[in-house]
Amino acid sequence: MANYTAADIKDIREKTGAGMLDVKKALDEANGDHEKAVEIIRVKGLKGIAKREGRAASEGLVAADVRDVEGGQLGTLVEINSETDFVAKNAKFIALGDEAVAAAVESGASTPEELAETSFGEALTNAGATMGEKILVRRIGRVQGEVVTNYMHRTNKDLPPQVGVLVATDKAGAEVARDVAMHIAAYSPLYLTREDVPADVVENERRIAEDTAKNEGKPEKALPKIVEGRMNGFFKENVLLDQPFAKDPKQSVGKVVEAAGGKVTGFVRFRVGN
Repeated sequence: MANYTAADIKDIREKTGAGMLDVKKALDEANGDHEKAVEIIRVKGLKGIAKREGRAASEGLVAADVRDVEGGQLGTLVEINSETDFVAKNAKFIALGDEAVAAAVESGASTPEELAETSFGEALTNAGATMGEKILVRRIGRVQGEVVTNYMHRTNKDLPPQVGVLVATDKAGAEVARDVAMHIAAYSPLYLTREDVPADVVENERRIAEDTAKNEGKPEKALPKIVEGRMNGFFKENVLLDQPFAKDPKQSVGKVVEAAGGKVTGFVRFRVGN
């Protein structure tokens, strides 16, 4: 039997993210040689990539980068996925997330496919091989404005951030931007303003509201007012500036920003797996 300790197994698991049985098998094959075992895990992982293609990668993290650009700041958000939370909290995987967002910033890639064409594509493949899981970049988001504020939220204290928000504001709006970002993390708005809601979505919601009112037997004369009321409810649920503010539901987010003399010009929100 190869000569190795529990500490060796722990160290290799932390380095590679591989499962305990895979580490033991690699150490046995390497006769206890630490470095050779890591190499075996990587080689076997590369051979197993095709087998992992159909597996779901629903765990992971969100990584953010905000930097100064001409005219203000640019924020970049990247979601990178793994199959298990064990890998998601591994230091190597967390570092890979930082590497992914840095590569997206440097290359200007706006899609996972574009990012895969950069040198990071090889790093992603190697990480999947070493960790023995399907690992992928799911999406990339950007927002630019005078000021960009980021908020990263951990849904589990043992895991890296799984919710990431970027909010673009003017300079006055930066005063309340972090509170707005926290609100976005919690309330998941889909649009910034009512004008941003696609016309077909508004039309469909209006039709549903009218059909529902008719099915409830509401008077014909009352329909326009009822439909408008339900549309306002739709906007309050889905439009950031119309949503009741998390810290003070008596005010809308828009009113809070307006009271600060500022303006929100854009936002991006990612939640791992959603």
